[in-house]
Amino acid sequence: MKQRVLVTGATGFIGRALLTHLLAQTDITPVLLLREPYSDPRLLPPFLAAIRTQYEAVYADLRNFQLTVRAVREAEPDAVIHLAAAGATDPFLSVQTAVSHNLTGTVNLARACFEKNFTVRRLLVARTPGEQSAMNSYAASKAAAWQFCQMYGRTQNWPIHGAMIFQAYGPQQPEHTLIPAASKAALAGQDFPLTQGSQIKDWIYVTDVVAGLLAALDAELSPGTTVELGSGQGAAVAAVVTQIYELVQQHGWATQAGRPLIGVLPARPGEVPQQIADAASTKELLGWETAVSLNNGLQQYLQTLRHT
Repeated sequence: MKQRVLVTGATGFIGRALLTHLLAQTDITPVLLLREPYSDPRLLPPFLAAIRTQYEAVYADLRNFQLTVRAVREAEPDAVIHLAAAGATDPFLSVQTAVSHNLTGTVNLARACFEKNFTVRRLLVARTPGEQSAMNSYAASKAAAWQFCQMYGRTQNWPIHGAMIFQAYGPQQPEHTLIPAASKAALAGQDFPLTQGSQIKDWIYVTDVVAGLLAALDAELSPGTTVELGSGQGAAVAAVVTQIYELVQQHGWATQAGRPLIGVLPARPGEVPQQIADAASTKELLGWETAVSLNNGLQQYLQTLRHT
């Protein structure tokens, strides 16, 4: 019998990659929880409209508890992957929006899965390493949501687990984010201004993120456990941008040579100096580790951009 997997946030960067993978599995029926306007097929994002016959869908605003309960009941999922969030790349995200979407929405979904439904065997909640320092509204709201998830795990034994996704990159990532913007500039032979870029991040290719999520979905984990999806290795922002330019020049992918302009922009407030996943612990818990190196991932991404 096919496993029914309900996915929130399927219109996002990671959600799109996850859906593509789920559709290729013969033992999984993907069900998308979409915002209510998308019940009109004419309003669906083009990529979802093009494959509309290949997935099931239910509709709700996660901020509304009753609508969320109805959607989960209609979906009858065995497992839920919660990727939906507001403001992941918005430095000006308001507190009200962060709380209503990321905190209230997550709590509503958890309650709908386990207070009002008896088919869900696991809820996997996407987390961000920014929660550890909570320097902006997005990270703080995600951290608060996870505190509620842990509370339910401890007091109600609800099978809620966290997947902390480190610095994901790859095809379909928003163009204004670092790697897409730097890659586009490098391929166009343009200079790319940035800060000193000394922050060290754990970069993970989107196909590895998807594989990690599915490994977490199948693993035996205690309620409230978080696994960290990353390579366990760090690279500074400036080093990654420099590497992108070096790859473009090495392969002759640009007719003229631009360069990274390191240090011409001021540092952004609230930047965390270092974020690296505990990959050893994750491998022990899941039997999974990343498969795509940073160099190979950047090459794959640059080649994708060149052919789109």
